[in-house]
Amino acid sequence: MANPTTRVLALLELLQSHGQLSGSELARRLGVDGRTLRRYISTLEELGIPLTSERGRYGGYRLVAGFKLPPMMFTPDEAQAVSLGLLAARSLELAETTPALASAQAKLERVMPAQLKRRVRALSESVTLVMPRRPPTSDTTWLAELADAAQTRQRVRLTYCAEQAAPGQREVDPYGLVYRWGFWYLSGWCHLRQALRSFRLDRIQAVEPLQEHFVRPGDFDAAEHLASSIANLPRAHAVEVQLHTDLHSASNEWGDVLGMLVPHGNGVRLSTRTDYIPWFARQLIGLPFDFQVIQPEALRLAVREQAERLLRLTQ
Repeated sequence: MANPTTRVLALLELLQSHGQLSGSELARRLGVDGRTLRRYISTLEELGIPLTSERGRYGGYRLVAGFKLPPMMFTPDEAQAVSLGLLAARSLELAETTPALASAQAKLERVMPAQLKRRVRALSESVTLVMPRRPPTSDTTWLAELADAAQTRQRVRLTYCAEQAAPGQREVDPYGLVYRWGFWYLSGWCHLRQALRSFRLDRIQAVEPLQEHFVRPGDFDAAEHLASSIANLPRAHAVEVQLHTDLHSASNEWGDVLGMLVPHGNGVRLSTRTDYIPWFARQLIGLPFDFQVIQPEALRLAVREQAERLLRLTQ
């Protein structure tokens, strides 16, 4: 849950940006009930922020005329870029960020000229970003702390609960964080395994900063390492498929979810593992470009069976 202080600041920014808003609208934007909203209003008043309220159909809360906090200044291009970034962040459906996003959007609109404000609001209210449809964990508990440790090159001790395992402790040099298909991952050097490992943040139960610092490899790519890790999970069948397309098109067709994509010859080589050959064959059949199964033979046969089934359905 978001810190109440964050929500109070978000409330202040909404009032500065919109002049007057009803209690129900403020509560909706902040994701709280009416009683909680009134408590936040009282907090602002205790801090000396001058507020007025009006009852009735057209009533609501507003700041006393003339009260403004010093704004940050953005160029038009910066304002539009930040607005699109906020829209993308909102599409991640991370519940903890809702008040911060509302506050940031309100700050942004407060410093804009009227014409640019209309344009940015049009983006916010009219544009929809369709993100990968996988249930999000909505868990960013350790995100800021681990990002800070990665930035300062500080080792951490994790209490981590791997899948189907009891919680255990790992000392990790955090190299970077990646958001992939509804989950946050930390990639770094695990001192227990003496190897690079990736850890899902929703499986972390505690983070303890340690005194030791580390040097991160200059060429380390957290996203590339995570994709490689997922592609090489210990599943029953090793798979290699040559995709007759370019890397960008292969990635857009969620090939990176299936496994590791690497340019190879005149196309892209997909390398991964799977436990269920028929399911994997169905995924390949749905691709909009040609492909060639390199291994295993069972996958080649399963693709042929799917093709024959489609032919029967067209007769």
